Amino acid sequence: MEDQVGKVADWIVAADKVVIFTGAGVSTESGIPDFRSQGGLWDRYDPSDFLYQKIISSEESRKKYWKMHSELYYTIIRSDPNSAHYACVELDKMGKLDCLITQNIDNLHQRAGLHEDKILELHGNIMKVSCLSCGKQYSREEIQGWLESGIEVPYCEKCKGILKPTTIAFGQAMPQRETEEAERRSRNCELFIAMGSSLIVHPAAFMPLYAKEGGARLVIINLTSTPHDGQADLLIRGKTGEIISRIVERVKTEMVSG
Repeated sequence: MEDQVGKVADWIVAADKVVIFTGAGVSTESGIPDFRSQGGLWDRYDPSDFLYQKIISSEESRKKYWKMHSELYYTIIRSDPNSAHYACVELDKMGKLDCLITQNIDNLHQRAGLHEDKILELHGNIMKVSCLSCGKQYSREEIQGWLESGIEVPYCEKCKGILKPTTIAFGQAMPQRETEEAERRSRNCELFIAMGSSLIVHPAAFMPLYAKEGGARLVIINLTSTPHDGQADLLIRGKTGEIISRIVERVKTEMVSG
């Protein structure tokens, strides 16, 4: 593995534009269960209850949705960033990170210290809530206070519209700006590192392929195989936090000695 770590470090040092892509495997190392894993949310809730059309058309669905989201919210706020999150911050401090594209909704990249401007969240952020009618923004903390006071389904104070976290529900359109910008950054980078993602959820999983089409090297770091392994220039099997931390330490050494 040291040879692989060294090779990725060399590629980072040589590149001007590095894009990192993170998936659920990065969050699970902070103790946040993958939705689809045993013991995850979909073991206890029926995902079909949370189709976007049901959420916007049924108050009963919204009640179930907010109950599920409250459970997820408390899991996330009790979790802390891990070494993978901090390694991304270190790469940015070294001037090597063009942007970070994430499928994760947990806000842990921000809590680790990565600036909001560097992050493209394809599936939204659990800490942000907006009105689907007028667009008024709320903090998740404020809305959680409403829920704790006994309000089962919160509505917008301004227009009485439906409130929803900015996380993407089943059947809901992806955020256009973030998705388009992620594709642009992927196509224009020199090195694309996908970490902790099974690369099966689209359109997010297209990003590594866009990078390859643009001529970038592709590194995949994951515990299990992905559909894009055949396109990768380098595969590393293992825990993302341990591996990317070793890579970043090697980059630091090379940049100091170089």
